[in-house]
Amino acid sequence: MAWFSRWGWERPARRRAGIAGALGLAGILLLGFGPPVSAQPNAEAAAGKAEQARLADTDTLLALTSEGAVLYGQDAVKLSGYQYCSQAVALAEAGEFRQSIRAASKALHLANATRDPNLMAMANRDLAIVYSYSGQLEKAEEFAREALKHPARDPKLVVGPAQKVIGDVRTRRGDFAGAVLSYDEALANSSPRYAPLVQASLVNALIESGDPARAREVLGTMAPPKDAPLTAQLDRTRARLLLAENKPAEARDMYRALTARQVGADTEYYRLWAWDGVARSEMALGQKQAAAEAVGQALGGVDKVRARFRSEEFKMGLFSDLQSVFERGVSVYSDAGDARAAFEVSEHSRSRALLDAVRGRAKVSEQATSTVDLATLQRTLAADERVVQFHSLPDRLVVWVVSPSAIQEKTVAVKRDELNELVETFRNSIVRGRRTAITNADKLGAALLGPLGLAPGQRLIIVPHGPLHYLPFQALRLDGRYVIETHPVSVAPSMSIAVQLAQRTPRVNASLVAFGNPRIEDKYDLPGAETEVKQLAQLFPRNTVFMGAAATKTQFRDVAARSPLMHVAAHAEADAVDPLYSRILLANEGGKQNFLEAHEILGLPMEGTALVTLSACESGLGRIAQGDEVLGFTRSFLSAGSSSLIASLWPVSDDATAVLMSTLYGELSKGRDLQKAMQAGQLAVLKDPKMSHPFFWAPFNLIGNWRLTVGS
Repeated sequence: MAWFSRWGWERPARRRAGIAGALGLAGILLLGFGPPVSAQPNAEAAAGKAEQARLADTDTLLALTSEGAVLYGQDAVKLSGYQYCSQAVALAEAGEFRQSIRAASKALHLANATRDPNLMAMANRDLAIVYSYSGQLEKAEEFAREALKHPARDPKLVVGPAQKVIGDVRTRRGDFAGAVLSYDEALANSSPRYAPLVQASLVNALIESGDPARAREVLGTMAPPKDAPLTAQLDRTRARLLLAENKPAEARDMYRALTARQVGADTEYYRLWAWDGVARSEMALGQKQAAAEAVGQALGGVDKVRARFRSEEFKMGLFSDLQSVFERGVSVYSDAGDARAAFEVSEHSRSRALLDAVRGRAKVSEQATSTVDLATLQRTLAADERVVQFHSLPDRLVVWVVSPSAIQEKTVAVKRDELNELVETFRNSIVRGRRTAITNADKLGAALLGPLGLAPGQRLIIVPHGPLHYLPFQALRLDGRYVIETHPVSVAPSMSIAVQLAQRTPRVNASLVAFGNPRIEDKYDLPGAETEVKQLAQLFPRNTVFMGAAATKTQFRDVAARSPLMHVAAHAEADAVDPLYSRILLANEGGKQNFLEAHEILGLPMEGTALVTLSACESGLGRIAQGDEVLGFTRSFLSAGSSSLIASLWPVSDDATAVLMSTLYGELSKGRDLQKAMQAGQLAVLKDPKMSHPFFWAPFNLIGNWRLTVGS
């Protein structure tokens, strides 16, 4: 699995660096300051140590038990351990993953306190289920195996579900033969009520493993579900089986019949999947035009589908993802030579991914989920601006280059899994200070950008996809030179968002609001953050500073609507399980810890905020949602109204940052826009022989409004 999916919560006690020396106005642009390393060749050792700290995961059995004790102590009404287990299951099935884990953690605490092995087994079972639902496969398997270690009063309530989770994990990893073995074990240890769900999962795994004969045999033993959604899911499986049996015409007819099926409030959802099945059947029949029409029907219904978590699919081993429908659309339209339609489907996928992540649990503005068509985008672009948008498909990478008057599409023959490995290898070679980073930069640059015919001097607005969100495009090389040497570079989560951001705040006054070293308890103290904020405040005659005990969430909410420039020097924790629970640790209020969580940021009125600084270690990192950008702080602030951020992808050098930021400030003071100023800053570091390695000059990504200028 790629490095980014292993990245868990930042350890709360990690220190972050203060700014060395006066950085000028541009200091406010710094988002994601990490532990400093010397600008000497010990970068690899320092970065390796930081990487180990990043990968240290707090969601361990011991950590969750300890957290459960704290949470249990805070509950005004104490429940029994088994009631917390029931609560955990209900929350998981509603898609409230972090809340589910917190409930299960309380059960863990009580199991440990009362030495109840049955409760311990049940709590670990529930943790396995919620981690599986949230896509944290290593954790899901870990807790499933932990559940199996403890004797349960009724083994079928633990063994069957735990083995099914292991089967689900293997299915999602592509180990279908192993999944079949786990599902068989689960079926032999399941209650009569649970067995049909295991059978459905087994059938789907058998289809994928290439054993349609046994899949049909198991399917024939299953009684019709009484629940309409489960019935619809099972009928989808029957149609899938027909495709696996090389009967595409019969599969198409069955899928077409399902397009007319009424399934209550979720009719549109099942209709969408039925049309997607029709498209796959038509493709198997070689009917490309009919497949394109069916894909159009499926995509036409996407916006009618309610965004919510559907646990019944996980129970039946389907693991449906609406992004696969968008992938089908990109693939079909690309194959048909319709670059415009493929591009617009890619854009649509990104807004839908945000809706599916939020699922109505937080306020999302209409602007954050609206899309811009190609013609509107082209009218917005200047003559020297080029949008380079990527979409990673399972079998290839599609790239579009959009100019004011044209769109061209290219295909890179790299599978998604291979792309994950390439990006991981490149990034690690940079973070560890390896000389191979330059060789890797040449190879990736030639593969990803070489075929695009980009002319030197063109401004590039990169719209990444999947693992490419963690790729520093400025550090790729073309014809023996780094991209940043020939192109100003910025990144956008989607082109629709970028266009809106560029139009929102073309110019902003230099008025600073800063939060520094929020007072929580001794182990969280950040003296460097306090120094940093004081230095920044001196650069702005108009400033408001909240330090220590005054740096509270209440104050943050109060000033959010009227802060053109906002700087927050504090601890941050990115939640890999549920990005909406990523949080900034602010000062205690009323004797209690108080966190500003991502779902709360989404609801803040930050339309007047041009730049946000979250000066916390590697805050540009987070969880990749298939089809969209990193979800967490970046998406939250942009969706709330902020128009520009600069985020770091790895711990940065103190000396290199001083050069970069001082140069950036000088360029901004001359009236140059943010994208050109960033290019100048990175080049200034690159030209220093001691800091020419990408580790020193390439960690910062400019995100959002690349045209922004800062006034006096």
